[in-house]
Amino acid sequence: MYPIPVAILGATGAVGQRFVSLLEQHPMFQVAALAASDRSEGKTYAEACRWILSDPMPAWAREMTLLPCHPQAMPEAKIVFSALPSEQAKIVEPAFAAAGFAVFSNASAFRREPDVPLLLPEVNADHVHLVRHQRLVRGWSGCIVTNPNCTSSGLTVALKALDNAFGLKRVFAVSLQALSGAGYPGVPSLDILDNVIPYINGEEEKVEWEPRKMLGQLKDGSIQVSTAAFSAHTNRVAVSDGHTVCASVELNEPVTPAQAAHVLSAYQAPEAARGLPSAPDPVIVVREESDRPQPRLDRFTGKGMTTVIGRVRPDPLFTLKFVVLSHNTIRGAAGGSIYNAEVLVRERLL
Repeated sequence: MYPIPVAILGATGAVGQRFVSLLEQHPMFQVAALAASDRSEGKTYAEACRWILSDPMPAWAREMTLLPCHPQAMPEAKIVFSALPSEQAKIVEPAFAAAGFAVFSNASAFRREPDVPLLLPEVNADHVHLVRHQRLVRGWSGCIVTNPNCTSSGLTVALKALDNAFGLKRVFAVSLQALSGAGYPGVPSLDILDNVIPYINGEEEKVEWEPRKMLGQLKDGSIQVSTAAFSAHTNRVAVSDGHTVCASVELNEPVTPAQAAHVLSAYQAPEAARGLPSAPDPVIVVREESDRPQPRLDRFTGKGMTTVIGRVRPDPLFTLKFVVLSHNTIRGAAGGSIYNAEVLVRERLL
C-alpha cells in the first residue's frame, strides 16, 4: 500500500517548501510531482525555488521538473497537497477533486463550505467522514479537505480540551502573528521593523468563525457549529515563525488554573488521530514558567506539531486566561495538511 504517490501544488512558496521538507522520507507518502506557476513550469525545482528554510533542500527535489497545476499533468499521484493562493485554489482544487484526487488545501477558499471538512485531527478527526457526503453531493470521486487558518489551529486545540471538560461559552483572543504567515517575501521590512501592524486582511473573521466549525458536531452529513461566541484582534509582529495567541475564555463552570492546566496537559486526540506519523505527542505541553511560551524557544516542540500553552491564570472578566503558541507553517499549514491526509488514509477514504 505504501508509499502513496503525492503531488505538491505551489511547491516553490514558503508553505510548499515546508511540504517538500516534511515529506522527505515520510513513511506513508512519496512525492511524485511538484507543480508551480506558469513562469516556473519546465524548470527544475532548484532553478525555480528560492529555498528559505534552514534545512537543506532535499536532493530528490532538486532535479524534479516543475509541472503545471493541472490534473492531467500528474496522473501518478493520488493525493494533492495544495499551497496555492485562495483565488487560484477556487479554480484548481475542484478540478483535481473531480478528477479523483484527494486534495488537502491550505487555502481559505472552501473552509466555509458545508460539505468540506475543516480538519484538525486532535480536535475533530471524525469530520473527515464528511467527504462521503461531499462526493455524493458534488459527484466527485476525489475530495477536498481543508486546514484551518494557522492562527486558529493552536487556539482551537486548547479550546477543545477545555470545552470537553468544562463547556465553552465565550472567547476573547489577541494574536501576535509571525511574518512567515504572510508568505514570501511577506511584509516589507520598513513596515514591520520597530512596529506592530494591528490589521491582517480577513484574519479576524477567520479566527472568530473557524473554531466554531471545528468544535461543532458532525451529524447527518453536516456540521452543527459550536454556539460559543468569539471576538478576535489579529496583529502582525516581527517574529519569523510561530503564532502566539493571548486568550481569555468563559467556561460553563468555575475552574481553577491548576484544574485547567491538568486538563490541557492530559488532553488526548481522538483514537483515529493517534499514533500517525505526524501526530503530535503530546498534543499539548503546558509550561509553568511565568514567561513561556516564547516563539524562539518553543515553536519546534514536538517537531513543530505540539501546541504549547502557558500563563494559565484567573481572568477577572471571564473564567481563565492563557497564552497559546503553535508553529504556523508546520502545525498551522504543511504539517497539518499531511496529518489530515494520514487520517483520511487510516479511515480508508482515499
